[in-house]
Amino acid sequence: MDTLISNVTVVTMNPQMQVIFGGYLGIADGKIAYLDSVPPKEQPKTIIEGTGMVAMPGLINCHTHLATTVLRSCLDDLSNTEALENLLKKEAKMDSRCAKAAALLGIAECLRFGITSVSDLYYYPDATAQAVAQAGIKANLALSAYRFQDVSEEFDFSTDPQCRELCRVAEKWNGYDNGRIRIDAGIYAEYTSNYPLWEGLVGYAAEQGLGIQLHLAETESETESCLDRSGLSPAELLSCHGVFNVPATAAGCACLTPEDRLLLGRKKVTAVALPLAEAKAGLPAADISACVKAGMNVALGTDGAVSAGNLDLFEVMRAAALSARTRGNDPTAMPSSAVLMMATVCGAMAQGRASQCGVLQVGMDADLALLDFSAPHLIPCHNVLNGLVYSAKGGDVAMTMVRGKILYRSGTFPTIDLPEVVKELTEYAIPLLFSQDRS
Repeated sequence: MDTLISNVTVVTMNPQMQVIFGGYLGIADGKIAYLDSVPPKEQPKTIIEGTGMVAMPGLINCHTHLATTVLRSCLDDLSNTEALENLLKKEAKMDSRCAKAAALLGIAECLRFGITSVSDLYYYPDATAQAVAQAGIKANLALSAYRFQDVSEEFDFSTDPQCRELCRVAEKWNGYDNGRIRIDAGIYAEYTSNYPLWEGLVGYAAEQGLGIQLHLAETESETESCLDRSGLSPAELLSCHGVFNVPATAAGCACLTPEDRLLLGRKKVTAVALPLAEAKAGLPAADISACVKAGMNVALGTDGAVSAGNLDLFEVMRAAALSARTRGNDPTAMPSSAVLMMATVCGAMAQGRASQCGVLQVGMDADLALLDFSAPHLIPCHNVLNGLVYSAKGGDVAMTMVRGKILYRSGTFPTIDLPEVVKELTEYAIPLLFSQDRS
C-alpha cells in the first residue's frame, strides 16, 4: 500500500451515500485499495493523518474555459453586449503560448479547490492539453468550433481549418495517459454555426467514439432567434441534425422548454448548470429539478473565470441548491446529497468516466479532495453533507489527489511551477492581450 489516510471522515458518494467516520482509506498504484473503519493490517509506505479532515471524491467541473483566467475581472460590471465585444477583442490577440500559461493557472486554481477533472470548451486545445498533461489533472477537451458562413457555401470537413485542428488534436491527445485526457468535438452554440459543421463534427465524433460539448439555450433571445429562423428551438434544430446522437454535454440549458427537456432526456444529454456565472451575468439558471425529472443527467460547471470570477465549485454547489429552492419556493427542493452527486457522480457520467471516478470505493481511481473541517465556519458539523454544500469553501481544501498522486497540498503544487506561470502571464500574456491596438 502506497498511502493511507487515517482517522478521516470519508464521504463515499456510493449508492447508499455512506459516510465512514474515523475511516481508513488506502491507496495503491493510483487506485483505492482499502476503505474501512478499522486500520488495515498492511503497513503503508506513507501515512496522512486525517483527524479533523473530510475526504470526498474529487469535484468534476463539467464546463469551463481554462484559458480565460488571464481575463479575470476585466469585463465585470459591463452589459452582456459590451462584455462580449471586449472579450472578442482580447481573444483575437491570444495565442497558444498565452493560452497554455493561462490554462496552467486555471488548472492550479481547480486543484486548489478540490477539482480533479474538467471539461473545457475553448480554443487552442493543443496548448491546453499540454498544460493538462503537465499538471496531472483529468480533462475532456473540446475545440469550440464556429462557422458563420452561409450554408450555401461549400463545406468540406477534411479541409475546414477547425475540423482539421480537431482531427490533429484527437490523434495526438485522445486517450493520453490511459485516458486521463479525452478529446471531444465542440460547437460553441447553435447561433454561431450551421448544420454542415454540426453534421461533419457529429459524424467524426461517432466514427472516433468522441463526445460533444456545446452551449445550449442560455438566453431567451437565443431561443427566440432560432425559432424565428427555423421554426424550431435550438435543442430541436440540433437534434434534427444528429448532434445528440453522440454523448453530449450541453452547458447553460436555462431556457429549455418542457418539450426540449423531454427530447434531451430521451437522448441522455447532460445539462451542465452554471448557476453562479449565469447569475453574475443577470441571466436565468437551468431548472435543475425539471431537467432531472425529464431524464437528463445534470452536472455542474463554473464557466470560465472571466465569467464566473473564480473556479470554486463549492460556491457553485451552494448556488445550485439556492437557485432550485428559490425557483420552487421550497427549502427542501435540492438536498445536499443531490447537489454533491451532481458535482461528483453525475460529472463523471458526463465525462464518460463513471467507471473510474466520482465515488470513493475500492477499485476506483484515487481521485479525491481532503478538506480541513477544523476551521471556525465548519464547527460544529452536525451533518457532513450539509457542511460540504452550505459551509465549506474551496479554500478549505487541504489536499487534492488524482490517481493517487498529490497535485495540491497546503499551498504547494508539485507539478506546476506557479511562480513561473505567473511570470509568463505578467511578462508575456497580459501585455499581449491588453496592449493598445496598433494602427
